[in-house]
Amino acid sequence: REQVGEFKALNEKQALSLIDEAKAQAKVEADRIIAAAHASAVTELQKAREQLREQVAALAVAGAEKILKREVDAKSHAEMLNQLKAQL
Repeated sequence: REQVGEFKALNEKQALSLIDEAKAQAKVEADRIIAAAHASAVTELQKAREQLREQVAALAVAGAEKILKREVDAKSHAEMLNQLKAQL
């Protein structure tokens, strides 16, 4: 009977130890997932901002073209877009 009690106590300690280890591993994994999600969100935000800059630049050039009532050749158009994008 004494051995059975010792065996139960040992199993209980091992079980608690395994639970604590699993919790620690889960925390590490959760932190890793959160960090990866944050990095992905930052990257997507940067891409969205760049696309928005490009769209604003294109609209500005199109508006300027209409105001000036003249066509801008492709090279000039690209240069204006790049200049506007750099300023935004």
